[in-house]
Amino acid sequence: MLFSPTGVSECFREWGDLEKDYQQIQDTHRLYRVKLEEVTKLQNSCTSAISRHRKKLKELLSSLEQCKVNHLEQKLSLEQVDSIADIQVEIGERADAFSEMEAFLPKKNGYRALDALFNFLLVWYYCTLTIRESILINNGSRIRGWWVFHHYVSTFLSGVMLTWPEGTLYQMFRNQFLSYCLYQSFVQFLQYYYQSGCLYRLRALGERHNMDLTVEGFQSWMWRGLTFLLPFLFFGQFWQLYNGVTLFKMFQLPECKEWQVAMCCCSYMTLFLGNFFTTLGVVYNKYMMNQDKPKTL
Repeated sequence: MLFSPTGVSECFREWGDLEKDYQQIQDTHRLYRVKLEEVTKLQNSCTSAISRHRKKLKELLSSLEQCKVNHLEQKLSLEQVDSIADIQVEIGERADAFSEMEAFLPKKNGYRALDALFNFLLVWYYCTLTIRESILINNGSRIRGWWVFHHYVSTFLSGVMLTWPEGTLYQMFRNQFLSYCLYQSFVQFLQYYYQSGCLYRLRALGERHNMDLTVEGFQSWMWRGLTFLLPFLFFGQFWQLYNGVTLFKMFQLPECKEWQVAMCCCSYMTLFLGNFFTTLGVVYNKYMMNQDKPKTL
């Protein structure tokens, strides 16, 4: 317990004890610096060794590919061809092993602050989008219920990603997540271009209200643009499924302690199921059931 010295002798005795503690702290800190230097050297050595080994594997893989291409000229036996194939498989497995090793090594450039800013902007974007949609619905806009719920789920997902702490699991999923976001932005641009074109034509014909954001109903001239858009939509939706499966596998790892992994997994699976079946329903109901109607010029 802490106590306050009451006399001069006690003060001197306390000072002597503090001197001993100070010397012990200095020794501990000195030992810590020595160990830290050793760990830093090991980290740098491991990182350099992995980099050198990976470069040599890449060169070897290129040479093996060249040998397979020219195996008729070099008169390789079947055993040699099989051995080349086995080596190529092992090189691929070794690359995966190096990725796992690097997850435990420090990275020179961590952009976790930029990731947090990006996720914060996503939360802000989807929040403003849901508020705007609620206002438009109250003013007569016809928006499918799933798309509104989709934006609420996306808001929740972005908030969970914002709170996901820096760690091994976050780094394992980071590149996949950022790649998905980049592709999603591209698809959203295509959707905007398609929807704005359809709505502009329908509003010009007086068939849609100015408050509409999406197209309800289908006409034959819309199918040409939608057939171009559908492959991109379905690819993005199956990417959501892939994200969910990846997160589910991460959740089963023994080192997984973050609750964000399970929440993100559930969110991506919800987005995939809702988007996939809603898109199928729109295509079937709005086109297949209306294809017998007279085509509108």
